[in-house]
Amino acid sequence: MTTRSPEGPTDPTSAASDGSSPYPASSEGSTAEGAADAGLPTAGSATKRSTDTGHPTTGSAGAGTMPTGTTGTTGTGRAAYRPSAAGPAGASRTSDSDPGSPTDGPSSSRLPIARPADVRRAAVRLVRGDGRAFLAVLALNGAAAGTGLAGPWLLGRIIDEVRGGAGVGAVDRLALAILLCAVAQLLLARWARYVGHRFGERVLARVREEFVDRALALPASVVERAGTGDLTARGTADVDTVGKTLRDSGPELLINTVQALFLIGAVFALDPLLGVCGLCGLTGIWFVLRWYLRRARAGYLAEGAAGSEVAEIVAATASGARTVEALRLERRRIAASRDALEVSRRRRFHTLSLRTVFFPGVEVSYLVPVVTVLLVGGVLHERGSMSLGAVVAAALYLQQLSGPLDEILMRIEQLQSSGASFARVEGLARAPRTVPVRSPEPADDRIDVTGVRYAYERGGEVLRGVDLTVRPGERLAVVGPSGAGKTTLSRLLAGIDAPTEGSVTVGGVPVVGLGPERLRRQVVLVTQEHHVFLGTVRDNLLIAEPSATEEELWAALTAVGADGWVHDLPDGLGTRLGEGGRRTDGSQAQQLALARVVLADPHTLILDEATALLDPATARHTERALAAVLEGRTVIAIAHRLHTAHDADRVAVMEDGRLTELGTHDELVGAGGAYAALWERWHGERPA
Repeated sequence: MTTRSPEGPTDPTSAASDGSSPYPASSEGSTAEGAADAGLPTAGSATKRSTDTGHPTTGSAGAGTMPTGTTGTTGTGRAAYRPSAAGPAGASRTSDSDPGSPTDGPSSSRLPIARPADVRRAAVRLVRGDGRAFLAVLALNGAAAGTGLAGPWLLGRIIDEVRGGAGVGAVDRLALAILLCAVAQLLLARWARYVGHRFGERVLARVREEFVDRALALPASVVERAGTGDLTARGTADVDTVGKTLRDSGPELLINTVQALFLIGAVFALDPLLGVCGLCGLTGIWFVLRWYLRRARAGYLAEGAAGSEVAEIVAATASGARTVEALRLERRRIAASRDALEVSRRRRFHTLSLRTVFFPGVEVSYLVPVVTVLLVGGVLHERGSMSLGAVVAAALYLQQLSGPLDEILMRIEQLQSSGASFARVEGLARAPRTVPVRSPEPADDRIDVTGVRYAYERGGEVLRGVDLTVRPGERLAVVGPSGAGKTTLSRLLAGIDAPTEGSVTVGGVPVVGLGPERLRRQVVLVTQEHHVFLGTVRDNLLIAEPSATEEELWAALTAVGADGWVHDLPDGLGTRLGEGGRRTDGSQAQQLALARVVLADPHTLILDEATALLDPATARHTERALAAVLEGRTVIAIAHRLHTAHDADRVAVMEDGRLTELGTHDELVGAGGAYAALWERWHGERPA
């Protein structure tokens, strides 16, 4: 199945300690730029201040949409951590002095943020998707606002009737009309809110679905460079903020906007001069609102970016806790967390300071139009050009206007926060995507690596002119010292990254040019990172092959030696794993991942220390069982245990980013070169 794992959003606070996740894609192995800069562990696997590169790399989700259950190109056992001159992991990626510094455009290390025009187009598209419901909300709100206008007008009529000498009967009739209008307004407003909330929930469902689709379409390398914290914050806090807006703020804003327009229109209907006076009195609100809106979007974007940084550091520290303890990095991680929290606190205080200016200014501005209308209306009444009832009705309309305006301005303030969140959610639409589904069909399963060079963005060259051909059905072992470029080569072979120079092709077609479904059938990368998905054992296996039968599931478990402990589970394949169920250790999780590989049955399997968590005897048995099950398939093993190389058809030796030796085990041992020296040190024997 696929080798380009689009990793789904993950909540670092809710992931089970054994790697379980409620999301249908592995979240392990991703890293944030900040954590990587410090050379510290990040979510899922310790970030690799790459022993291949000297540059921070992270666990790739290895095998794309086919969650083999393993992500990452490295593990805690091999990671080498070195502090970076870039500063602590918690260093903010945006300037503290510039709250608007988070970029609106794509970045090499961060997920993009949608431009305001993109956000507006997306909002219009969502509304059009349920246009009839939106029109129904508008109609009901208009009806509710219209009936609400009757109260002040009828009260003015009562005043004029009493001044004209009308009796109790006339007052009672008008009072009954006021009561009926109030009841009608209540029922219509309730109906409008019901329709509005249902509209909001349907739109929110589409937002969530689009976010998941886009997240799953992200190439693994993009997620790794951005870090799981950013994607996590967008998929949880930002989507939740957008949801609250659609459920609450959106309908309320719509309702109160319609009411405000009707109230202003009613004042103009009573007397145009009073209407103009009322509008002039509201100009103070306009100036305060304009001042606020100029600053709010940048402030809330900066606050969201700081929240992502905190989430990234929390996820990194929790996932790499053992490595942090082993390397005595506790103080550095605490310092990084404090730095990130301090930046977040300053960003939150900045947006709070905006609100402390905005709301008091608005409250004062509410009184101005009422006072203005009373003064002007009083003068007009003295001159006999306006009745007292009309003046009272106009003042009451403007007094009532403070309620809808208050709600509108409060919702607008919330819209700045949710607008920034929606820009971050919608920003995934601008992120790089996997290649189109339709792609050229490889002629065969032959893999050719030709003149390949590769360098990470902020590191030196990792691969330096590698040439290699892997024949269909061949078992190739890639060995070499740490930092030689083995893991980087496996990522290029799996199509996760593209070479800086040269080409990696399968059947004459560039691996990175294969569509997800084709890549799913062609290449699977399995690393030593492991992941158990929330659900039953059966659920964890069916991810790889949904149509697999019970017999095929048990055959896959038997092939990797997991049938014994699965049989011992209370409900066998139906036993729930992860949080709230049966906990699995590292070796069991790795066996489940390998069982998924057996079910996926790819043309080419790349094992990057995929059995590292198993004891040597079990690992060798599992590798041989896999070889038997995958007979005729191409297997490329990145090996530190040299028994893997001993059993392979050929052995490739990597040193300093170059392929220095290639041949059978016996040929290389007899040659007395680098491989012979590795074999001597590992096996404890001097080669003949």
